[in-house]
Amino acid sequence: MKKIFLKTIIILILIILLGITISAVTKNIRNNKSEENILENQEVETEKLDSVTYNGWIQTNGYKLLNQKGKEIQLRGISSHGIEWFGDLITKENLEKLKNEWQINVFRIAMYTDVEGQGYVNNKEKNKEILYNIVDMAIDLDMYVIVDWHILKDNTPQIHKEEAKIFFDEISKKYSNNPNVIYEICNEPNGSNVKWENDIKPYAEEIIPIIRKNSKKSLIIVGTPNWCLDIIEVANNPLNFENVVYSCHFYAGNHRSEIRERINECIEKNIPIFISECGLTDANGNGQIYEDSFNEWIEFLNRKKISWIYWSFANKDESSSLLTREYSPKNEKGEPNNIDNYLTEAGYILKGIFKSYNQ
Repeated sequence: MKKIFLKTIIILILIILLGITISAVTKNIRNNKSEENILENQEVETEKLDSVTYNGWIQTNGYKLLNQKGKEIQLRGISSHGIEWFGDLITKENLEKLKNEWQINVFRIAMYTDVEGQGYVNNKEKNKEILYNIVDMAIDLDMYVIVDWHILKDNTPQIHKEEAKIFFDEISKKYSNNPNVIYEICNEPNGSNVKWENDIKPYAEEIIPIIRKNSKKSLIIVGTPNWCLDIIEVANNPLNFENVVYSCHFYAGNHRSEIRERINECIEKNIPIFISECGLTDANGNGQIYEDSFNEWIEFLNRKKISWIYWSFANKDESSSLLTREYSPKNEKGEPNNIDNYLTEAGYILKGIFKSYNQ
């Protein structure tokens, strides 16, 4: 009897221990699954917060940009160089990588208007084909995309105003119901005779109603005098339209606290500023890298929640380019090349900055 009793006790103890072990294992599995779900949800939420699906139409409220939920939003992204020369670099694979791994949420398409016989006014259909293809890729990837009417050597937007009217009418009809598309109607008005009151504002007052007729909610970026530096002229005499922002450009080698002071003055007057172009270098896109100065700018822009775009996604032989000269979209086997293997010094710096936003 004693032996039977002892065996029974031992069996009961073993059953209890087994039960405890199974319970602990089950709990660990549940905890691990719960942690995995939390991480997955965090990844989904991060992607969602930067998507157009989540943010919808962007609107202005004073100097702030708000999403469709009324929450403040900061766009951060990269500009192409002129699509006339570098359009082939902007592939679906590259845009997807920039969105998912670099974590940009906007891409700017620079379409030069009048340069070297290759700009829009000289080759309308080819430029539109390249531009529309990139816009469609960005929409498929749930990204914001800026259509940049890139005046430069033509100085004033008045020169090709009639072409601009036709272009913006066509594209705003094509993407009338699409919150992804943002319109930048004149890149960098420049020249001593090109003024806000006489040249740029009257141009904007003709172009904006054309876009608004087709797309009532689209965000519109308007260039400012002197290479988008003289923003105070705008602050003292703004346009009378909703959902319009004014561009300010900076290059870390030339533009520092004095431009930030101008931006602060605009903010005090409730004028929304959008950095639609900036760089790590001198204003010509070349020279040395000014990383410390650029970081001061990024800290300022983040603090003020000001959106910014870096120049440029190109393999041009200049310091501001993100890609080396050796880069091509595909290798000898016809497979996509990984842009991360062809980054310049600027490319490494910018990738780190973009990735830091969601850490």
